[in-house]
Amino acid sequence: MNTHEAIYKLNPSIVTIRSDIAYDVNDNVVEYDAAAAQALVDANAYKEQRAKAYPSIAEQLDMQYWDGVNGTTIWADTIASVKSENPKP
Repeated sequence: MNTHEAIYKLNPSIVTIRSDIAYDVNDNVVEYDAAAAQALVDANAYKEQRAKAYPSIAEQLDMQYWDGVNGTTIWADTIASVKSENPKP
């Protein structure tokens, strides 16, 4: 989530943002709380970090298959590691 997405999410009346100035449907300037928007971005940053760190679905399925064949926990350990390295705030 980027700052503009956070602003839209926090302020449903905003329909466009140009040069960090927000406007409603009638092109009136709408004030917004930039600190709240940044806090929302920061609170959701772990999701993007985790998404980048997880192995592909194909790799995860292969891990699960071989865990079942070999009695190992490689998949669960990998997922736990990603979650541990990118914790929720």
